[in-house]
Amino acid sequence: VVEKGMLKLSSNLSIGVNSDELRPVVQQFTKDFNGQLSLNLTEFAQARIKVVIENPEETDEGYVLQTTREGITIHARSETGIFYALQSLKQLLLFAEKDKETTKLPLVKINDTPRFSWRGLMLDESRHFFGIDKVKQLLDLMAMHKLNVFHWHLTDVPGWRIEIKQYPKLTTVGGIGNDTNPDAEAKFYTQDEIREIVKYATERHIEIIPEIDMPGHARAANRAYPEFSGGGSKAHPEFTFNPGYEDTYRFLTNILREVAELFPSKYIHLGGDEVHYGNHAWKTNAHVKDLMQKHHLNNLKEVEAYFVNRMADSIQALGKTVIGWDEIVDLNLPRENSLVMWWRHDKPKVLKNALAKNYRVVLCPRIPLYFDFDQDAAHQYGRKWGGAFSPLEMIHAFPPDTLSGFNEYNNQVNGLQANIWTERIQNEERLDYMTYPRISALAEAGWTKNEMKNLEDFKRRLKPMLRYLNIKEINYFNPFDPAQNPEPVGLYRK
Repeated sequence: VVEKGMLKLSSNLSIGVNSDELRPVVQQFTKDFNGQLSLNLTEFAQARIKVVIENPEETDEGYVLQTTREGITIHARSETGIFYALQSLKQLLLFAEKDKETTKLPLVKINDTPRFSWRGLMLDESRHFFGIDKVKQLLDLMAMHKLNVFHWHLTDVPGWRIEIKQYPKLTTVGGIGNDTNPDAEAKFYTQDEIREIVKYATERHIEIIPEIDMPGHARAANRAYPEFSGGGSKAHPEFTFNPGYEDTYRFLTNILREVAELFPSKYIHLGGDEVHYGNHAWKTNAHVKDLMQKHHLNNLKEVEAYFVNRMADSIQALGKTVIGWDEIVDLNLPRENSLVMWWRHDKPKVLKNALAKNYRVVLCPRIPLYFDFDQDAAHQYGRKWGGAFSPLEMIHAFPPDTLSGFNEYNNQVNGLQANIWTERIQNEERLDYMTYPRISALAEAGWTKNEMKNLEDFKRRLKPMLRYLNIKEINYFNPFDPAQNPEPVGLYRK
């Protein structure tokens, strides 16, 4: 609701809370302005900005933000709702009309709540490593966009990026190399750095979900500890863990135990995708043959199901819920303790099957939610799928009401997530270019119901965000003037 008139604010603003528990979230908010405004905590009754928490036992993410000629009031039922209201206020203040002494805000009442509870972004750091400062910057922009899940892809073929104390060679050996240079120096996060980033994310109401990929995509781990390798194929050597070797399960469970202690999230992602790329050696592996005979397994798919179910049991025993890519739908994991990420956009029947089997699902299809895909028809260095790519407009419109099974089973859809795979993203300039401003379209897709979306209004509101990215010296694709920031070239192999 927009009313006539403006709220005029001086550059020295007072902000007050009705509960001491809100002081940390408000103090975090005041730090974000870096001297652009002076925001000071003061007595509630005298404050120009009043922050009120009501019914604190609730966990709703919704809020009400109102500007009047007298000031600003924020109401929410939880600290998270207050946090999101402050992000909206941050945008109003950053993009407001200003002169030397005064900031002018429109008179509005915003009554807001998200469409989906899961509004996620995944970063693959196995293929190329970006480091703690870049991850924190990404978390800052996620928070500003009210995205609340950071899925961290930490292990894969090129490199192992998380310190495991019990198995130090995972990083000293498995951390060597990346998707461009197999001999690049070892890069990984220490456990102290993981804790630092988790704390940073928690302060921004973002849940970090680690992914430890298995039974495929395991070559980095197998370089470090070849005794647990299940072999691979010519195109994908040493691709799998050995599902027939009992010590493999102890090895992986010990790893997951350390992972579970580092991440307070109730989820651990075990991957489970593309195993067929490198399970050919299982056919002749003596351990696997014995396993098949002992448990009456008829084919390699049943071997894969045996492995994933055992590791899912280990994850559940650690008090966590299993997440897997959509291949796990055929592996008969327990529905009550599993979540499926539907990624194969060309297989809508997989999505419908997952929903029909009563799995909870997060939508992250390649088209349009893989951010390593091109965002403009003229771009050459990202990916395309039969000519299709992932433009801003398609992300904004996702998920369409026609999506297979979506309307029939929408109460099982937790939300959506964009995935940034980094085979073709070598450095920060390219990472930013592929992420921004598509992250803004992702945020609106996750927060706003389709009937409330307006593409032209979204584009109008996007222009101040591009100015903000300029201020922060963050590279981006400009959909309004593609020539302004041309696609970075020569940064990675085609």
